[in-house]
Amino acid sequence: MKRLPLLAVAVNLCLGVASAVPAHAAEPVTSVPKLDMSRYSGQWYEIAHLPMVFQKSCVSDITARYSLDAPGGAIGVLNACREADGELKRAEGIARPVEGHPGRLEVRFAPDWLAWAPWVWADYWVIAVDPEYQWAMVGEPDRDYLWILSREPSMDRALFDELKAKAEAMGYDLSPLIVAAPLR
Repeated sequence: MKRLPLLAVAVNLCLGVASAVPAHAAEPVTSVPKLDMSRYSGQWYEIAHLPMVFQKSCVSDITARYSLDAPGGAIGVLNACREADGELKRAEGIARPVEGHPGRLEVRFAPDWLAWAPWVWADYWVIAVDPEYQWAMVGEPDRDYLWILSREPSMDRALFDELKAKAEAMGYDLSPLIVAAPLR
């Protein structure tokens, strides 16, 4: 007899969860179909990002530099930022292309001797890029990470809003988005 009320509660909870799902599903997170790494390489300024542990202490001057001169054909990655005490924090890593998906990379910051372990590699998908490679948006399929990047240390507000709308259409929750650079 006590199972019936528990069953009713379970059914109501399931119905409540089902009704919380939006009427239309979000677009899937997809990477760009073409990415010219020679044009993508170089210095990028972070305009905004979703919070993540390894950027927790960053307060300004957040940059990423990609170079094509890493050993074994890998892409060199150098992330840097300024911490609250003025100290420059740097993280060096490498990226490798995902075969068959030009806009997808896997990146790692773990030491070389751990490169064999699949869990040290993280998805890095370029999900939007300017035809002139002046801005880019990077994410991953689980929608946990997102970066909006620019070749300049600031971005036009209308462009920023357009990129945010694109990310939201892909199902990203941008309520915790951290804007790290000035908007014009």
